[in-house]
Amino acid sequence: MDRTAMRMLDANFNRAREALRTMEDYCRFVLNDGDLSATCKTLRHELCVQMAILGASDAMLVRDTPGDVGVTIKASDELRRDTLENIVMAGSKRLTEALRVLEELAKLKSATVAAHLESLRYQSYTLEQAICRQAAQRNRIPHAGLHVLLTESLCRRSWRETLTAILAGGVDAVQLREKTLSDGELLQRARIVAEECRDCGRVSIINDRMDIALAADASGVHLGQGDMPCEQARRIAGSEFIIGVSTENLEQAHAAAQAGASYIGAGPMFLTSTKNKPRLAGPEYLRQLRRAEFGLPTVAIGGISAENLPDLMTAGAQAIAVSSAVISSDDPAGVCKSLRELLAAATATAKVYADTPPKHGASHD
Repeated sequence: MDRTAMRMLDANFNRAREALRTMEDYCRFVLNDGDLSATCKTLRHELCVQMAILGASDAMLVRDTPGDVGVTIKASDELRRDTLENIVMAGSKRLTEALRVLEELAKLKSATVAAHLESLRYQSYTLEQAICRQAAQRNRIPHAGLHVLLTESLCRRSWRETLTAILAGGVDAVQLREKTLSDGELLQRARIVAEECRDCGRVSIINDRMDIALAADASGVHLGQGDMPCEQARRIAGSEFIIGVSTENLEQAHAAAQAGASYIGAGPMFLTSTKNKPRLAGPEYLRQLRRAEFGLPTVAIGGISAENLPDLMTAGAQAIAVSSAVISSDDPAGVCKSLRELLAAATATAKVYADTPPKHGASHD
């Protein structure tokens, strides 16, 4: 390659490597997604290998930053980003553009390297899609919130009165779970739940029934292991539709995350009368999820009450789904408020712990 080509190689290598580092840190510190972060790092290292073959170290020697006319050329909005999501999406675009230039330049020297760079570019498209999907979902479900499952047979009051009460009590998400209603009755009820939640700025989830959730214009659906596969539901509903998936082990959680779930339902935590489960996942499963770092909110479910909530928060619960403890009470609104106060206190404690600087000069790299 001549001097001009080497300068182009150097500039685009730096552009791609810096973009991948930005994306890696976003996946690591914002999404808390170990898999995506590792993918970014792997791509970055593979890029460095291919650039070494093309002579990136020699290209650096012909770098002329003071004389580069492009240094001072800026787009009108280039120095402003409104959100972290905008930062990482801009980085992903720079990555794929730079890889395309590097691929073309590589053809001057090595068809093999050009083919490798083409593969990296296609992998980057897939990575961009995965990060974009995760970014779109991260604010849709409260990372520390209260979900209430609404089932008429468990309500002490009428289901409409109970819905009004739990919304007044500050519930973050209402999950409509009705197994025995006809399709017409379920759709009618789902529409009411979705409308009232929307009016209050809350999330509405329909359990099991993707068709009903879409027809009712609900915020999302919650799927069990025997329901429509999450991957298929995501294809039908698009990137912004909330999809929760029930899991009881890490294998199921990993599959849900890979299939595009918005959050992981974890349970059952404790014995519950609403479902007959042969085994309990228990709080230890939450600890496993926390260590696994899937990068998705976790909603713990199953026999949860004010008495056992502290154990769950200690284990790493980010949100909880409650049924009988709220809707079977004389005061659903009051129970919701109490649970939210406990969640807020536990979340504040967890944040203080997370913000404590590491001791003895421990590295975050």
